[in-house]
Amino acid sequence: MRAGDLLRQLDQRLLPPLTRAVARLGDRSSRSGVLTWAAVLSSAAVLGTAVWATDDAPVGDRTVGEVTRVGVVDGDSVPGYLRSAAADLATLPTAAPVAGEGTYALVTLDAYLPPQRLAAVLGDVSVSTVFGRVPLPGRQTEIVKIPALRVPDDVVAGMAQVAVRKDTEAADYRTRAAAVSGDDADERELRERYASGADVAAAEAAAYRAGCACVYAAVVRAAPVALRGVASRPDVRAVDPAPEVYRLDRTVFTPPLPEQQDVVRPPADTGPSAEATPTAAVEPTPVAPAPSASMGESSEPAPVVTTPSPAPSPTGPTEVATPSVTTSPDATDAGPPTPSPS
Repeated sequence: MRAGDLLRQLDQRLLPPLTRAVARLGDRSSRSGVLTWAAVLSSAAVLGTAVWATDDAPVGDRTVGEVTRVGVVDGDSVPGYLRSAAADLATLPTAAPVAGEGTYALVTLDAYLPPQRLAAVLGDVSVSTVFGRVPLPGRQTEIVKIPALRVPDDVVAGMAQVAVRKDTEAADYRTRAAAVSGDDADERELRERYASGADVAAAEAAAYRAGCACVYAAVVRAAPVALRGVASRPDVRAVDPAPEVYRLDRTVFTPPLPEQQDVVRPPADTGPSAEATPTAAVEPTPVAPAPSASMGESSEPAPVVTTPSPAPSPTGPTEVATPSVTTSPDATDAGPPTPSPS
């Protein structure tokens, strides 16, 4: 029962008798002392009960529903973001917000790096997550988020899991392409789109399985002095400190891609990747609707998929990532996304 409801009930039950007793004080002066003490004691009981009910009521988490965002969104100026991140890092207080825990920060890289290169860049700070994407010429490939408490081992393991998923996605695309048996223009176009989606998924699987140069950002936690040291290293584009972040499960990190130099736009490469085999295919869209020959190219950013969390190392950071596979909010279980026309 809420404290307000309890007080209303107490008022309804106790105040009328108290009022009548006070009204009779003038007529029964001989008993005024007794009634006065009774009124005082009753009022004290009401107040005590209210205080007890208020203290006993459970206090909910006032941060439920609040999401902290760190990084960029479509349309943002990349140079402006880099300047802002550098200024925030320079003015970050030397003392960490919580002793011994450090400050969360989003580290953005100048280029896509393979897992083995990450140790030199992030080796002395606590890593929570890395962001990766297979750069394919002219394609909007999927952004993946890999929990990585141990670098590079967890990154390699996470890439292997993504490769398995991409193999399955490619097989589903091929099955859908084979199921389209008609020969009119719309059906031929749909069949070609499914085949193209299969090619892209297969290329992504091969790249991740080979440990491609696909990582372009990471979420880390360290003391401000260590974060400034990371910012000064080769391959690091920016370190965006986020002292306001205390819970990763209520924070959305959106780092800019290496190829985004002026304004943040959906990822689409213009040159070949040394780590991924180019294919004459188009990217899958972030959702998996029913096949539709009229569906056009998506202008939305590539979806983000989180791989299963690796088991933490006994000597690694104490932070534990969620051991489950999640996709972007608009993903479905209906199969792989429908590819878009080039």
